[in-house]
This record gives sequence, structure tokens and C-alpha cells, in this order.
Amino acid sequence: MLRSILMGLVAGQRSMAPLAALAGAARLGTLLHDNPETRLMGRPLVAAGGVAMAAAEMAGDKMKTAPDRTVFLGLVARTVTGGFAGAALAPPRRQFEGAALGVGAAIASSYCGLATRKRAMQHANQTTSGFIEDALVLSAAFAIANAR
Repeated sequence: MLRSILMGLVAGQRSMAPLAALAGAARLGTLLHDNPETRLMGRPLVAAGGVAMAAAEMAGDKMKTAPDRTVFLGLVARTVTGGFAGAALAPPRRQFEGAALGVGAAIASSYCGLATRKRAMQHANQTTSGFIEDALVLSAAFAIANAR
């Protein structure tokens, strides 16, 4: 269940990063559990969509007009992907628990991440701090999804 929590933390930072990481792991066959969520992410069109949405989110995050991650729709996206990823990474017959842990972690991480990002932007601009955050978040997401 730790992986469900950790991927929820990722979702709080970049809502679509869990989808991209799950898509990559599903296509490589490295996800630990065979469940409906992992089978869905292994479909080529769904996997490509997850990666494309993650890339678009990361590009949009660097724009001056990007909303805070804690706006209503941002939190909705984070809870949905955190819950989905939490379920996908949970052991068999524990998907509901994994989803709940992913949702909780995503919400908490959204607020903590926003505060951290605002603090980082006092020392680096929005673009630089965003690229650093992207690198950390994507590295963590792919490590979590592919952990054995």
C-alpha cells in the first residue's frame, strides 16, 4: 500500500504524471499486479493519452497564467488520478483501500507542494522551479510504478 500513497503524493504535484508512469510501466510489463486499472493503462491509445496529458500539463505549468494546483478543478484532477493510480498499485482485492490512500495523499500533497513551489519561486523563476519539480516528480513516479 506504500506505493499507492507515494503515487498519490506524486499526483498532488502533477496530476497526470501518475498516468504517464503507469502507462510506461504497463507497456513494459513491470507493474506488480494484473488488475483492470493496469490492463487499461497498457492499451496503446490510453497509454499515449496519459503521456500526452502529462506533457501538456508540464508545459502549461510553466505559463504565467497557470492556476494554482489547489483550485477546484486542479484538486479534482489530482484526486481522480491519485485514486486511480492508488488502485492500480494496490494488491489484489485491496483496490478500494489503495484508491482511498492515493486520494488522501494527493490532496495533502497538493497543498504542501503549492507552498513549497511558492517558496522556491522566491529564489528561482516559475520556469526554472517548474522544471526542477518536473524532474523530481517524474523520477519519483517512474520509480514508484516500476518498483519491484
